[in-house]
Amino acid sequence: MPKSNRLERRKVVARLVRDRKELVVVTSLGSPTYDLADAGDHERNFYLWGAMGGAGVIGLGLAIAKPEIPVMVVVGDGEMLMGMGNFATIALQAPKNLTIVVLDNELYGETGSQTSHTSAGADLGTIASGSGIKNVLRVNTQAEVEELAVRVNSVGDGPTVAIVKIAAGDDKRVLPSRDGVWLKTRVQASLGTLPA
Repeated sequence: MPKSNRLERRKVVARLVRDRKELVVVTSLGSPTYDLADAGDHERNFYLWGAMGGAGVIGLGLAIAKPEIPVMVVVGDGEMLMGMGNFATIALQAPKNLTIVVLDNELYGETGSQTSHTSAGADLGTIASGSGIKNVLRVNTQAEVEELAVRVNSVGDGPTVAIVKIAAGDDKRVLPSRDGVWLKTRVQASLGTLPA
């Protein structure tokens, strides 16, 4: 797909959470966190500020703990390249309520916008399929974003990985809380799982 025709990341993320009901969203460090915060803070937003490569398995843990609640993980291509092993673990556990959304601009945005491996042929969708994930979507149009917005807000028939090709851009940083304990407790309270 020509880079000039790619989707705008902020608009994609805002659309995915616009009609949320019970959805829990985990974001990786950097732009996915800023994008979600820009769409509006929510008690079921869990922003990560570190642990690069770990967002997928944090989402997996939530999905296993609450199988009736949809869980969406929003990551960049750099995060997913670092955490490719997540795909195999997610496929093995096969939660029906987990969607991994990879915002792929083919750049390492947080470190200076160097080109990532996806710009040179690494295909995260193929890697997810090869790891055993049966539902792999390639999202390149607004109509496909609309379909994905329905998927992330429901429990499906297995984990889903959606590769969304997005335009490069340097949107203003929208910084939510960096207090990890507070964020975790807030999500737990919203799910009714605070320890006694």
